[in-house]
Amino acid sequence: MRKLIFPKNYRPQLDLIQTEKAIKSIKDFFELSLASELNLRRVTAPLFVLRGTGVNDDLNGVEKPVSFGVKDMDGTVAEVVQSLAKWKRMMLADYGIPVEYGIYTDMNAVRPDEDLGNLHSLYVDQWDWERVVSREQRTVAFLKYVVRKIYSAIKRTEYVVYENYPALEPGLPEEITFVHSEELAQMYPKLTPRERETEIVKQHKAVFVIGIGGELSTGEIHDGRAPDYDDWSTPAEDGRPGLNGDIVLWNPLLKCAFEVSSMGIRVDREALRRQLKIRGMVEREKLMFHRRLLDGKLPLSIGGGIGQSRLCMFLLQKAHVGEVQASVWPEEMVRECRKHKIVFM
Repeated sequence: MRKLIFPKNYRPQLDLIQTEKAIKSIKDFFELSLASELNLRRVTAPLFVLRGTGVNDDLNGVEKPVSFGVKDMDGTVAEVVQSLAKWKRMMLADYGIPVEYGIYTDMNAVRPDEDLGNLHSLYVDQWDWERVVSREQRTVAFLKYVVRKIYSAIKRTEYVVYENYPALEPGLPEEITFVHSEELAQMYPKLTPRERETEIVKQHKAVFVIGIGGELSTGEIHDGRAPDYDDWSTPAEDGRPGLNGDIVLWNPLLKCAFEVSSMGIRVDREALRRQLKIRGMVEREKLMFHRRLLDGKLPLSIGGGIGQSRLCMFLLQKAHVGEVQASVWPEEMVRECRKHKIVFM
């Protein structure tokens, strides 16, 4: 269990009923805005996929997915998804989606290895999206273009919340700031990657950190990324590696960096081979998803996930993710939170 943050004199601006209505309003408005900005159509997503296909997301490579045997498939093992990063790319191919268009879906995941706290739950809900790109669009310039569109949708949603609930005043800046993880390492050499994020986002309020997953000049990585979806190794126009990143906002209530989205241009054949070699996972080339990609049967794409509960928590100025989603929590955490007027759903 992570150390809890209790804002001084915390008092929720909305009661439970108001919160439920506001969550519905945010989700309805934001997903339509996102779809409009990025030319996305909604699709239905699976809750579980088959083990051994390479489709499930391995996150940092150590998290164990929830799994179960399927009786009518001779005990074949299925895994509850941890995200849909690779599944979405296959759907782009299967649906024949053209360049400039894409898909989005509601992703519901279970991550039993999470350290529970203000920001982390066993239950993860995201808008997972994926869009087909051309070879020429595999650039940081295009990545920034897409990030700005997503940020515009977040800004509009923030204003709609304020219109309906004036006590929830907007606080996001007009523009999002871009910084590479290597720049952060040079700016704050004595800090950890997480502390660097805190310093930069405290200053700019909304930041996109580029290049997450590849090795920095310090020998560390900014944060873990699997080798088979985001491209974190291809050099960009400025020579720095990485065509991916995170949208991080400053949370004034919790006084911390607050990630709402992980996204990026996806690996092509060359980047997949390179990153599997770097991670010592070349054997994955034999899996179904990886074979489809290496055989040229999947389109080039960009995609990511945007946390639904995270966005609701931020816009409704809640102190704990348990105030905007139904999950399970340690009894000790529930008791301590109630003492500080944090009431879970």
